[in-house]
Amino acid sequence: EVQLQASGGGLVQPGGSLRLSCVASGFRLNDYAIAWFRQAPGKEHEGLACISSGSGSTYYADDKGRFAISSDNAKNTVYLQMNSLKPEDTATYYCAAKALDLMDYLDVSQEYHYWGQGTQVTVSS
Repeated sequence: EVQLQASGGGLVQPGGSLRLSCVASGFRLNDYAIAWFRQAPGKEHEGLACISSGSGSTYYADDKGRFAISSDNAKNTVYLQMNSLKPEDTATYYCAAKALDLMDYLDVSQEYHYWGQGTQVTVSS
């Protein structure tokens, strides 16, 4: 059974950093793209970044460079390092997976089939 467990959220002051973790189980990380999404109250679901851990390829929806996605295949874990956080980054953050053989290219606009439960990030002073 494919499972994703997101964690690492919390309350952080503006300008601070957080690292989110997504632990995958039930499948080989190398065979899937793992993406991070977020959803703030009253806002659309937003794709942030994704990674193909086998090749190391990454995709970012925003090129401003505050977020970095990485993976540790030995731990079956994908991370999202978030720096210079702003109040508008407040949201529930989700990780999701999609089989690479169903993707022609790596991005976050496609439908991801497996989702974790979400972790809350609150940026406030």
